Amino acid sequence: MSNRTKGILLLILSAFFFACMNMFVKLSGDELPVFQKVFFRNAMASVIAFIVLLKNKAPLRPTVKGSWKYLVLRTLFGLTGVVCNYYALETLVLSDASILNKMSPFFAVIFSFIFIHERPKLYQWLVLGGALFGTIFVIKPSFANAAFIPALVGFLGGVCAGAAYGCVRKLGLMGESNPYIVFFFSTASTLIVTPVMIAGYVPMTALQWVYLLSAGVSAALAQFSITAAYTYAPAKEISVYDFSQIIFASLMSLIVFQQVPDIWSVVGYVIIISMAILNYFLSREKITKNSE
Repeated sequence: MSNRTKGILLLILSAFFFACMNMFVKLSGDELPVFQKVFFRNAMASVIAFIVLLKNKAPLRPTVKGSWKYLVLRTLFGLTGVVCNYYALETLVLSDASILNKMSPFFAVIFSFIFIHERPKLYQWLVLGGALFGTIFVIKPSFANAAFIPALVGFLGGVCAGAAYGCVRKLGLMGESNPYIVFFFSTASTLIVTPVMIAGYVPMTALQWVYLLSAGVSAALAQFSITAAYTYAPAKEISVYDFSQIIFASLMSLIVFQQVPDIWSVVGYVIIISMAILNYFLSREKITKNSE
C-alpha cells in the first residue's frame, strides 16, 4: 500500500470519527449545557493525548522557542470553534452543522496568509467565494427561519476552526510536535471551560455519560488519524477526502435521527463540496506545472 493510499484511508477514518463525535454530542440531548459537552469532549481527548506523549517519552512542554503564542491562539480559536459547532448541533440537522464546520479548510487559506504570509492564489479566492455562496443555501438567511442563528453560529465555528488550523500549520512549520499540540489544546481548553461547566452543571444519566465519553474518544481518534494522514501524504494531495465526513453525517442524520436535509441545504452541500474538489484539482495542476 502506497503512502498516499494510507493517507487517504486515514483521512477518511478521521472524517468518520469526527462525524461520530458530532453524532454522540447530538445524542446527549439539548438539555445539557454546551460547555458541559465541551468539557467532557476535551477532557477525554486530553487524557488520551497525555498517554500518547508518555508512551513516546515526549516532553510535556513546548519544544520550540516562541511557540507559546500560537499554542494559545490555537486553543482560543479551536475552543470557540468547538463551542459554536456544539451549539449548532443542538438545533441543526447533523449534516448541516457538519458542512458549515467544514468551511474551515477554505478559511485556513486566509489565516495561513495572516500567520505564515502564504499569499493565496487567485483561484483560491474564487473557490472561497464559491464556497461562501454555497453556505447561503445551508444558512438560509432570514430571521423568520428558526435555524438561522444556530446556522450562523455554526458558520462562525467553521471560521474559527480555519484560524485554528492556520495556527497548527504555523506550529508545524516551527517544528512543534503534533501530539503536544493536541495535548496543549485539549488540556488548556478543558481548564478554561471547567468553571463555567461547574457553575451550570446538569446531572447526567448513565446513557448521557456514555455519549459524551464516546464523543471524547471519537474526537481524540479523529485528531490523531488526521495527524497521521498528513504524515503519509501532503494536504494538497488528499485534503478533499476530508469532505467524506458529510457523507457519514448525512447517513447518521437519516439512520439515527431520521432527519433529512431540505433541498436548499443539499444544493449548498453540492456547491461547497464542488469548490473543495475544484480547489484540489487546481492545486494539483499548479504543483505539476511547477515541477516540470
